[in-house]
Amino acid sequence: MPATDFQGSFGRSLLTLRRDQADSNHHHQPPSTMEAELDSFQRQVAEKFIDLNASAGDNNLLSLDWISKLLDSFLCCQEEFRAIIFNHRSQISAPPMDRILSDYFERSIKALDVCNAIRDGIEQIRQWPKLSDIVISALDSHRPVGEGQLRRAKKALIDLAIGMLDEKDHSSATSLAHRNRSFGRAKDNHSHHRSFGHFRSLSWSVSRSWSASKQLQALANNLNTPKPNDVAASNGLAVPVYTMTSVLLFVMWVLVAAIPCQDRGLQVNFSVPRHYQWAVPVMSLHDKIVEESKRRDRKNCCGLLKEIDRIEKSSRVMNELVDSIQFPLSEEKESEVKQRVEELVEVHEGLKKGLDPFERKVREVFHRIVRSRTESLDSLC
Repeated sequence: MPATDFQGSFGRSLLTLRRDQADSNHHHQPPSTMEAELDSFQRQVAEKFIDLNASAGDNNLLSLDWISKLLDSFLCCQEEFRAIIFNHRSQISAPPMDRILSDYFERSIKALDVCNAIRDGIEQIRQWPKLSDIVISALDSHRPVGEGQLRRAKKALIDLAIGMLDEKDHSSATSLAHRNRSFGRAKDNHSHHRSFGHFRSLSWSVSRSWSASKQLQALANNLNTPKPNDVAASNGLAVPVYTMTSVLLFVMWVLVAAIPCQDRGLQVNFSVPRHYQWAVPVMSLHDKIVEESKRRDRKNCCGLLKEIDRIEKSSRVMNELVDSIQFPLSEEKESEVKQRVEELVEVHEGLKKGLDPFERKVREVFHRIVRSRTESLDSLC
């Protein structure tokens, strides 16, 4: 659904809400300050995700820039949620809010593990430009391309392809490693491939048995809309807790979808009733990302990040070009090599510049979740 449709639908829902309130004001008191505060939170979440739908256009969905905006939206929602909990701290220690809030914080601990795994995935991505630098250096446009440089570039391209495969796709990795034996001595190639795999296996700050897929399932497990009696007993506070839990789950799911991490998997039962103001834009983004994951050329990738897709395509084109080169090199082919090298440089420079601020944003999300949990638990004491 286009973003304009969301805005129209959202606008109509507000008009309906105001009309209903105007009609009810003939018989009831105006909404309390608390009701207005809780409704404002729901509207803010809806507006954030409507904006995220709009900014996902022009092939921007799942780019570093777009995911950073998603994390910014999460931080804004988290801050508003924290204020609600603080403002009504006298009510959160009584049933059912003590149970509902405790459940939210248990889920937030699981989200911290996801953040740690994502930061490790970012570190894995940082290794790829080191291999592309070998390609760029070997095929330097300032000197003629020789057979030795071509072998170095080809070897680095295959190592890059192996590094970018999903860890579950062992058959493709084995096939690529076999192809790489013809470039240099077998012992050196085996050692290099083993060292790259060694980095991947030891870089995780989560345990070797940890699974992103299972962690997401644990985050989503028994996440149900609040029961009417819980809403009534909590004076409506159960609703923002459910909203924030759903936003937390969605954000962690997007991070796992986009960034390489241990045992990735997107099979999570995520569904939001349409009567929530933010349900339609959130579920629209969810469906778009699921469709992206089903694309034939993305099924075996290590992450749906848009920059990963660009690197894969650029490296694949370069690999095919290197395969087609015969000596002596024609001027036309040499010109094409230079052009592809420039494209590879552009793609990897963009990735290098985007990773540092993105990692800082993930770190900020981690610390904000910790702070929110600590402050809220202190208020319960």
